[in-house]
Amino acid sequence: MKVLVTGSSGHLGEALMRTLPLAGHEPVGLDARPGAFTRHTGSICDMDLVRSTIRGADAVIHTATLHKPHVATHSWADFVDTNITGTRILLQAAVEAGVGAFLFTSTTSAFGRALRPPAGAPAAWIDEEVSGRVKNIYGATKTAAEDLCELTHGQTAMPVLVLRTSRFFPEEDDNPQVRARYRPENAKANEFLYRRVDLADAASAHVCALERAGEIGFAKYIISATPPFDRDDVAGLRDDAPPTVWSRFPSGKAIYESRGYEMFDSIDRVYSNARARRELGWEPEYDFARILRQLDAGDPIGSALAREVGVKGYHGDAFADGLYPVA
Repeated sequence: MKVLVTGSSGHLGEALMRTLPLAGHEPVGLDARPGAFTRHTGSICDMDLVRSTIRGADAVIHTATLHKPHVATHSWADFVDTNITGTRILLQAAVEAGVGAFLFTSTTSAFGRALRPPAGAPAAWIDEEVSGRVKNIYGATKTAAEDLCELTHGQTAMPVLVLRTSRFFPEEDDNPQVRARYRPENAKANEFLYRRVDLADAASAHVCALERAGEIGFAKYIISATPPFDRDDVAGLRDDAPPTVWSRFPSGKAIYESRGYEMFDSIDRVYSNARARRELGWEPEYDFARILRQLDAGDPIGSALAREVGVKGYHGDAFADGLYPVA
């Protein structure tokens, strides 16, 4: 099918532009920034542009967004314009064009303050039944856009799926304390336990969702690497994570030590992808066990696709406190 991909110059957008043809689809890229995989350059808030680019499309995958790293550099109005108004325009144009499926790429940041339990509480087990608690304008606008998706499906019956992706960016961590203590690949390896998804797996989840949207209608899914834990592990993960982790991976500690890596002292949440795997037929390839095998072999972690897409950054400038001036 012909698929309009918004945000085609970004990390996930480019990954989809590379992946969709392998699944037999014809992607057409739209982004505010030029890129090797972007055919149409312009704003998703431009209704005339959106209507012209969506013409003839069978589906839309909407990845374009302002991200959490933009919170300190963009106004609330900017976030509302891009994340809410842009989504509304795309939904309206998709309905008018009669597309068969609309996928909205959201974020686990939509859970907001629910991701950080109070002191003394166990780690949060995060699945689709957890209610979010707004934390910043990024999460607020993404959840508002999700509501527009659900409303549109309810009023028009257009199949709309929301995919809440965990972090997949290759850039250094946005937390200066993490950057100060852990090498970038070390921190990312740790995150595959509970809050990271490989870019190739994020893309494959969207392909699976595209193919199942018609039979599902509307649903929200967490897209993250398969965690090795269950609900009984949450107290140990919050209090002292390494013993719980290494009890699941007895050889992992030696692999880490051989690379000079450290495990996080505490893990505050675990994303469950069980619903996405069950209902979408999604089979992510990269989990912590796979990452350990890569480390043991001396290979870079993650997929070749993630390395091909590479580092893109979110700002044109560098900042005194690092790459991400997060408010």
